[in-house]
Amino acid sequence: MEHGHPNRHRVVVIGAGFGGLAVVRGLRHVDVDITVVDANNFHTFQPLLYQVATAGLGSDDIAYAVRGIFRRQRNVSFRMARVSAIDLAARTVTLSAGPPLIYDTLVVAAGAVSNSFGVPGVDEHAFPLKSVEDAVALRNHVLGKFETAGADPTSAHPGALSVVVCGGGPTGVEMAGGLMELFGHVLAKDFPQLDVGSARVVLVEAADRLLGTFHSRSSARARRTLTDRGVEVITGVGVREIDPSAVVLADGRRIDADTVVWAAGVRASPLAEMLGVPLARGRIVVGTDLSVPDHPEVFAIGDIAADALQPLPQVAQPAIQGGHHVACQIGRRLCGQPTNPFGYRDKGSMATIGRHDAVAELPIGLRLAGPLGWLAWLGLHIVYLMGFRNRANVLVNWTWNYFTYDRAARLLTEDDLSETRPTDMS
Repeated sequence: MEHGHPNRHRVVVIGAGFGGLAVVRGLRHVDVDITVVDANNFHTFQPLLYQVATAGLGSDDIAYAVRGIFRRQRNVSFRMARVSAIDLAARTVTLSAGPPLIYDTLVVAAGAVSNSFGVPGVDEHAFPLKSVEDAVALRNHVLGKFETAGADPTSAHPGALSVVVCGGGPTGVEMAGGLMELFGHVLAKDFPQLDVGSARVVLVEAADRLLGTFHSRSSARARRTLTDRGVEVITGVGVREIDPSAVVLADGRRIDADTVVWAAGVRASPLAEMLGVPLARGRIVVGTDLSVPDHPEVFAIGDIAADALQPLPQVAQPAIQGGHHVACQIGRRLCGQPTNPFGYRDKGSMATIGRHDAVAELPIGLRLAGPLGWLAWLGLHIVYLMGFRNRANVLVNWTWNYFTYDRAARLLTEDDLSETRPTDMS
């Protein structure tokens, strides 16, 4: 994958997420040299992180090596490193390892990180869900709590096995439903000596309903289904603070729980601040063609970009479509043509609530729910997964989980138990 032609246009893409990969793929037939930079050497399929966290899938089922993705694309190289500085005047990107990169075009697609919104205790005691490391740490923590309680059931204190999920968006809803299935179908059989039924899964949302960006009927169905399956749903109340063994709500209620999942929102990657350009709520302000004003050679896409004319949600589709658009604009500039404005096409939203149930809303006004929505959700996620092996593994695992009510990815070692602390979200 190494390349280097001093007279060719040099493109540096920061981030190997959905947006970054879309840019690189869009430039596969363009006469440029591309360098992709990411702190990890793999792409993460973030919509399925909750399945890793609930032991439904292994981490390697939803991650794919970046070098493997572009093995046949001759104009791509990869650098595994963190970005430590960006000099727009010199057009250089300084990395934590290796020499700086010189670019003719820079694409910033660094994504987002969890946002604590300043709530005390979130960074110290809650688990975010933005990376493979987050998902594995959460899974190990939950399983470790059950192993500890199983060793001496009489010593388990209130809330030892309970989980509070903060945030009622798709991630929170999917996480709560997945945890309830893990507890009821798997861990209840693994630990017959424990009263697993007393372990609470509580979903807290500050707004007055779940899935706030969905139709009210979809929100109502999600709440009804989760409640029927044993999840305690609390809406209209925010979180005041989190301590090591409980969540304190804004109205003073205290929920005992040794495990807290923070799915309440995201913010742009801190890398946005390195550019020294105008930001909007921490996101890089871009023009109509997704380039940075006064720096036409710099593009920003996905969660890290802020388009004032068409505010976009921080989900996968804007990043993917933005990546395709930017690749096209780079090609147009190389041909001496002006750039075109970006137009986002809403392809709908989906959220699974659990076995046999999901909600899907399509842009034509069609809403799917129940088993039909669930099948649509399964199919879409299989299609968008990276690599045949991953698709095959996930399909086999889902089939196994469905027919056996079992989950194989629940192995622990001593090292796993010693590393089940929440990761720093800063």
